[in-house]
Amino acid sequence: MRGTDWLITTAMVLSMGTAHALTADELVAKNIEARGGAEKLHAIQTLKLTGKLVVNGQFELAMMQISKRPAMYRNEASLQGLTAVQAYDGTQAWQIQPFGGRKDPEKLSADDAKDLAESADIDGPLVDYKSKGYTLDYLGTEDVDGTEAHKLKLTKKDGDVEIVYLDPDHFLEIRSLTQRIVHGVEQVNETDFGEFEKVNGVFLPFAIESGPKGVADKPQKISFDKAEINVPADDATFHFPANAGAAK
Repeated sequence: MRGTDWLITTAMVLSMGTAHALTADELVAKNIEARGGAEKLHAIQTLKLTGKLVVNGQFELAMMQISKRPAMYRNEASLQGLTAVQAYDGTQAWQIQPFGGRKDPEKLSADDAKDLAESADIDGPLVDYKSKGYTLDYLGTEDVDGTEAHKLKLTKKDGDVEIVYLDPDHFLEIRSLTQRIVHGVEQVNETDFGEFEKVNGVFLPFAIESGPKGVADKPQKISFDKAEINVPADDATFHFPANAGAAK
């Protein structure tokens, strides 16, 4: 490369670096576009994912989770003939935890339901964040395992906070950090996303790892091997069983 070519190239690079810093809303728009676009995302009425859950590197469970608009969610984790269930019907959350010796369904408190209610959001927190009553702030960039990721802060109506980290090249979520108050105590949970695959024109993460903030080897690791969009899902699947006993 000739000297003048090098100078021109350098000037162009410097210009690109100082030209226009992305705003929070521009980053959200890029994220939505990268995932497949608002139209394709809004067209998803149900999303079913199947795969496996590994807990503490020791226990491997068959995993299934399904979401349905407007705000329903159910997940199942099975091992040795037992199946744990957690579900949310848009109002009430409930669970069955046979691994803890509780085989009957039990209703969950509003605080305990927060994670399930957020999982019911097929679009994710950034899409239509204003209509959800969230406020959004751009906090610059932060190192995420060697990547200078864009850092977006969502403050929710109840005061809970979610930090979403976007890859600077592809603008897909690579990490989220949730800060919520549960039973008067702050809980901070970190989730990493990876192995994105395109399904019906929409990119979905097929690898999800979660645990307390700062833990290098996260205790829960999910790997999906199948994603199905707009499969039939009966609303009864998400409701507290009608024949169950009174909530404990």
